[in-house]
Amino acid sequence: MIMRGGGALPWRRSTGTVTKDELQTRISALAQGEGDVRGREGRAVDRVIAMLDAGRLRVAEPGDDNWVTNVWVKQAILLYFARRSVDWMGDRDRDALVYYDKLPVKRNYKRLGVRCVPPGVARYGSFLGRNVILMPGFVNIGAYVDEGTMIDTWATVGSCAQIGKGVHLSGGVGIGGVLEPPQATPVIVEDGAFIGSRCIVVEGVRVEREAVLGAGVVVTASTPIVDVRGAAPVRSKGRIPARAVVIPGTLPKQFPAGEYATPCALIIGTRNESTDLKTSLNSALRAYDVAV
Repeated sequence: MIMRGGGALPWRRSTGTVTKDELQTRISALAQGEGDVRGREGRAVDRVIAMLDAGRLRVAEPGDDNWVTNVWVKQAILLYFARRSVDWMGDRDRDALVYYDKLPVKRNYKRLGVRCVPPGVARYGSFLGRNVILMPGFVNIGAYVDEGTMIDTWATVGSCAQIGKGVHLSGGVGIGGVLEPPQATPVIVEDGAFIGSRCIVVEGVRVEREAVLGAGVVVTASTPIVDVRGAAPVRSKGRIPARAVVIPGTLPKQFPAGEYATPCALIIGTRNESTDLKTSLNSALRAYDVAV
């Protein structure tokens, strides 16, 4: 329950429908300063956020060879903050969760088929698919979490991050968010990936399907990803390949004060058929002497 203020709740036209192209045109105009986002024109923003919340619209979608970011959808999220006012959320005499913010939180878990363990929180405008389990973690606006994914204790899914089906985000995982600039690619974690405890994945990094990150792996856009499965190391950045098994590593780097070890991600192996089940992932990691 929203106690006061905060702007209008999701808008739905009483007659007719609005196409995605029409919404995109209206949002683009508002983003360029044409119209009053807090007025009637801003109802298009409410509609976009309602569609995000229902999973009928996404910030990023898989294309033929790569993911495509819908810039105008991210613009709508930014406009939504401008459209709303900070106020008390929740009933201070009844609700366990009471806070002072611009956005309400999701409450339709039963209809979605999602289990939310207190004090797990998903902000309105995020989407959780059927059979998602949200432990005491946090999912921000614009994020998309597909069916059967586990968001374990104190894991966070940042704004606009896209999480696939059957993903396991272990305890304390930090999946970074991005709203500005609107054209920036969000973090992508594809179907079946396993992200170990205390991993950090930020700055638009893409973790491809069924990859396994051991505990403590940190991957940013500039982190060297070193594939050591072959006779010679192969370096890359920004993408963990499908079914790769990854651990934290270091690389030597020369500084004016001397040589020091700097962090990298080491691809040390590949998942095989015997480690496809979630229950076998611990064994897959231990086969390479990797901590979960």
